Amino acid sequence: MLQSYPIHEINRENEFYPKLLKETQGHPQHLFLRGIIPDSPLFVSIVGTRKATYEGKELAKNIASRLAEKNVVIVSGLALGIDATAHEGALSAKGKTIAVLANGLDSIYPRQHEHLAKKILESGGGILSEYPEGTPALPHQFLERNRIVSGISSATIVIEAPLRSGSIVTARTAAEQGREVFVFPGPITHQNYRGSHQLIRNGARLVSSFEDIIEDISELLECQNEEKEFIDSVLKNNPIEYADEEGKIIIEILKKAEIPLSVDNIVESTKLESHVVRQHLTFLLLDGYIKEQGGLFSISS
Repeated sequence: MLQSYPIHEINRENEFYPKLLKETQGHPQHLFLRGIIPDSPLFVSIVGTRKATYEGKELAKNIASRLAEKNVVIVSGLALGIDATAHEGALSAKGKTIAVLANGLDSIYPRQHEHLAKKILESGGGILSEYPEGTPALPHQFLERNRIVSGISSATIVIEAPLRSGSIVTARTAAEQGREVFVFPGPITHQNYRGSHQLIRNGARLVSSFEDIIEDISELLECQNEEKEFIDSVLKNNPIEYADEEGKIIIEILKKAEIPLSVDNIVESTKLESHVVRQHLTFLLLDGYIKEQGGLFSISS
């Protein structure tokens, strides 16, 4: 089933080696890859417990799907529970997703997710590991794997994390790597949220909706130094067809401007609230209508 997708070894000097991962301490010198690492301005990991509730899995799927619709690549570990539903959510939106395994890529763990792995590859995503063929899935390797899940992502979203869980390790590693950690809270008596609540107490960002995530992610995009150009040619040629009224207003302001504008410039010109402008700029960036460089925004050319 997977043989039609050969395993490629990539080192840190290879152009396909994830750029963000290079910035992390203790990153692997070599990675093994089936499929491809998609080209996108933003990678976000979604993690959580294997013993997830129905509500938790539905939340993971919904968040992954809505992010994937905005060209965000979803990263997770192909495990049971939250991981699998995050991958499925991205695929349901015809988006891209990457699964990071704790074993060699000649086999899929858990075995019941072989079909999901195949769908990831067929949809233009990738399956990644630091372990060569023939390496079994040993317990300590799952913890090592987590630094890759967070390391290739600009942010990590935690959904249902017990106190002693791999997702807590992923979140802590993400924080150590200087990445944002977003956590959904839950009932205070439910063991699936005890770790989640501890992360919030320790400084992770509490989020309760997709809109919260987009607002916070907008800050990540503004802080990145490289120009973001992930452009859909149809949208690029017809930017005024953007459906949202506030988005249309922002596009018109940027089209009329002779120079790139800052968030404050756009707020002043549109008379929209700052958080509204930031949210719509994020949507417009991810959809390819506009570009950003050094915190200044302009129409994609």
